[in-house]
Amino acid sequence: MTPSNDTKQVSLIGFVIGLSGALLFSTKAIFVKLAFQDTHTNAIDLLFLRMLFSLPFYLIIGWVVLRKEGNVNLTKQQWIYTLVLGIAGYYLSSLFDFIGLQYISAGLERLILFLYPTFSILLNAIIFKERITRMQMLALLLTYSGIGLAYFGELKIDNSNPMFLFGTTMILLCSITYSFYLVGTGKLVGQIGSTRYTTYAMLSATIGVFLHYLISHSASSTPSIVWNPTLLAYSAALAILATVVPSFLISNAMKRIGSNNVSIITSIGPVSTILQAHFILGEQIFSEQLIGTMLVLAGVLLIGWKAQTKKVIEA
Repeated sequence: MTPSNDTKQVSLIGFVIGLSGALLFSTKAIFVKLAFQDTHTNAIDLLFLRMLFSLPFYLIIGWVVLRKEGNVNLTKQQWIYTLVLGIAGYYLSSLFDFIGLQYISAGLERLILFLYPTFSILLNAIIFKERITRMQMLALLLTYSGIGLAYFGELKIDNSNPMFLFGTTMILLCSITYSFYLVGTGKLVGQIGSTRYTTYAMLSATIGVFLHYLISHSASSTPSIVWNPTLLAYSAALAILATVVPSFLISNAMKRIGSNNVSIITSIGPVSTILQAHFILGEQIFSEQLIGTMLVLAGVLLIGWKAQTKKVIEA
């Protein structure tokens, strides 16, 4: 019997893959904020360029995978789930995220976004009746106590921003839609393969972004994208470093150790983004953030300690 996502053991390689994907994903907010700051682009144009640069990679990878795995057709239900999850997980969530980042800091964005492990675990428990393990409960307690403390501290700094509530709402919607993607991914990657699933999901999200871009520009007097080297550089970084590579790493980690465990491991994301935002964007680091960061690290290291222990026992 194949273990369900809540009971899968955390292998060391699965932990490292998931952690690597989380760290790369954490660079996204930095590149987006830099693009808004240096090029004055807007959310849909930047999202369009991100997916445009990502598209060749997914087309090539998808073609290679199909040749290796053979032409095994997905069922109608698998196609529908993959398309819906791709649209919800990468089109809608990315759109909400990019819009929100126009109005709040990168550090706050990452803190709100990383509520999604809570949503994912609750969805798994409610929809699929999966048990929340003691290790997950302890790790969640540590990580979300830390995130809550840091979030409270940052609210005191940026609460005068007139678009603050709108920005935080957009990021919250991003977190909710992304949690649906995580839960669905944890179920589908074992059926159709992590690489093929990720490719199809990303291609469906790309179609959604392209259609949005075309409709929004044809229905308004908004000028087309002003192509310049700086915008192209940020878009390429978003596509490769913050989208293509981490998306496959995260999907592979989910297949190895389950979506619940990956959700907890990726709680390292806020820590990484906060540090990058401070040194690259000049965002302030404060005491609540530092204490919260230590709690988040404690939760993530708890998962890593379990992985290392399992490796020693098996050796």
